[in-house]
Amino acid sequence: MKIKLIIGAALVALGISTSAIAENYVIDKKGQHAVVQFKVSHLGYSWMIGRFNDFEGTFSYDEKNPSAAKVNVTINTASVDTNHAARDKHLRSPDFFNVDKNPTSTFVSKSFKELGDGKAKLNGTFTLNGVSKDITINVTHIGHGQDPWGGYRRGFEGTTNLNLADWNMPFAPKLGPASANVELYFSFEGIRQ
Repeated sequence: MKIKLIIGAALVALGISTSAIAENYVIDKKGQHAVVQFKVSHLGYSWMIGRFNDFEGTFSYDEKNPSAAKVNVTINTASVDTNHAARDKHLRSPDFFNVDKNPTSTFVSKSFKELGDGKAKLNGTFTLNGVSKDITINVTHIGHGQDPWGGYRRGFEGTTNLNLADWNMPFAPKLGPASANVELYFSFEGIRQ
């Protein structure tokens, strides 16, 4: 008891509140409890849905100070998968993701604002194909709690829309206006560290 009081007093003296320490999570990609998908119109006639099979990331979250939340994700762009080998090869080319020159895409958060009812706005810098721009992701807090293996998990999902013309993709204008925008969707379950 005495040791706990001393540590607590030391943290307070340093200006750190014991109740305001964020929980750190690693996105559970290994257990396949995470996904990064995208959806784009094919010429206005149908939907093409794809995903990135290889990515990793971390996030921190403090229920008492949610605005301090942080997210950091790295995507291996060569792992793009639309269930069509020839199209995936084209997406990896300089016409789109140019994976030889830009093998990764990243998202680094700048701010997190809770809106109530489990909804939030996540702002940060997204880098894709050598271009970095600030984007806003609409986030929903799915849930949190103990898992059957003695760990603790927390999950979020989110969506944002990207204009292909903003990301240095020379082939994008040839697809026409119906295919100009891509919806990006993610669902991340994190394991508390």
